[in-house]
Amino acid sequence: MLVLPPLLGRDPGLPGSDVPTAFGHDPFWLILVKAVAIFGVLVVTTLLTIWAERRVVARMQQRLGPNRVGPFGLLQGLADGIKLMLKEDILPALRDKPVYFLAPIVSAIPAFLAFSVIPFGPTVSIAGHTTPLQLTDLPVGVLFVLACSSLGVYGIVLSGWSSGSTYPLLGALRSAAQMISYEVSMGLSLVAVFLYSGTLSTAAIIGAQQDIWWGVSLFPSFAVYAISAVGETNRAPFDLPEAESELVGGFHTEYSSIKFAMFFLAEYINMVTVSALAVTLFLGGWKPLPGLSHFGWANSGWFPLVWFASKVMVFIFVFIWLRGTLPRMRYDQFMKLGWKVLVPFSLVWLLVVAFIRVLFDAGTVDRTPFYIGGGAVLGVVLVYLVVDPRRGARELAAVERREHEDGLAEESFPTPSADEIRRLVDARGTLPRTLPGVLEGTAAAVRIEPREVTRA
Repeated sequence: MLVLPPLLGRDPGLPGSDVPTAFGHDPFWLILVKAVAIFGVLVVTTLLTIWAERRVVARMQQRLGPNRVGPFGLLQGLADGIKLMLKEDILPALRDKPVYFLAPIVSAIPAFLAFSVIPFGPTVSIAGHTTPLQLTDLPVGVLFVLACSSLGVYGIVLSGWSSGSTYPLLGALRSAAQMISYEVSMGLSLVAVFLYSGTLSTAAIIGAQQDIWWGVSLFPSFAVYAISAVGETNRAPFDLPEAESELVGGFHTEYSSIKFAMFFLAEYINMVTVSALAVTLFLGGWKPLPGLSHFGWANSGWFPLVWFASKVMVFIFVFIWLRGTLPRMRYDQFMKLGWKVLVPFSLVWLLVVAFIRVLFDAGTVDRTPFYIGGGAVLGVVLVYLVVDPRRGARELAAVERREHEDGLAEESFPTPSADEIRRLVDARGTLPRTLPGVLEGTAAAVRIEPREVTRA
């Protein structure tokens, strides 16, 4: 029987230890079963997420949503997928053929790979083999997830470039700028978790949240990550790369059939991935709710899968809620939020976390109140920066200033009045060549006969 070599790393339950992990001892067929199971779970989750989004948004808008295909419309996503596979594949004439076909694959594959280091549950027994509910674990597992999410932008950029059209290219450029902007703030928000956990392994980070979730003690990092995740996945109100009111369909305008379905699949899998990563890093992963940890059934066996799936579904509901509630932001507002609010705030919060950790690392004083207090203060500052009550007054002043400048411009190049036009026509019988054609309408407004107004 083929057995992979053991993977040395950190024990999932003992952050900081260097004992061999349970990964790498599984037979090949069990690893293959895990990989296929993850693929199937992601595809089914995508179909259910599409159905849930359409039903929830319909409920918010006082509609019914899909309710024809299958019980409660559950099979609507499957029907749409079959329809897309059977549709005619329309190919643009000016496409770059190899890159055009490669772009959807580049977007979809990293979305699946990112889930290989996400822990779904504790160690269980499968066919007599004890194995963790995780495909593999890496000492830098979180960086692997971030790298996979970064690779997804290549598919978007390549799709816009290879389509040979203007709107897809603009959408691709927007996406590149968006990814760079919000990956910086997302990475900074995770540094505090690394400092507090002492590891970058996803399984070890869950093990380090025995007493308190990092989403509570490091709430500012959690808030920045949540906002950045929405921008990272191109979801409303940050769906600027595919703004249909401006770019028709954005980067996938020239795609149809199964290629469009792959972009659609990658977007929803990325949404599930960032939700699962948030649950892993900030909400204890598969750990039960606070107060239930002392129950054995809540921490062992297959039941922790319920905790993990429930937390992920809450995050997905928030994504859907935002799409049905908030309008799309302007691009300048979006960039301002990323570079002028989230990045500076993350840097200041990181300094606070590092200072508190160094200050109390050698003592016995509990650091949690300091984190919660400092997080509350910075949270208020973050809300103020986002809301900015004086923004309306500044925008009104800017509008008035532009109107004043436009008025000065009009005074510099005055339009002849009706009396001046009448006087010119009476004197010459024609409109001078120097006057724009729009003055003919003004001449008509003062009731000058057409036969009296001829071009010179």
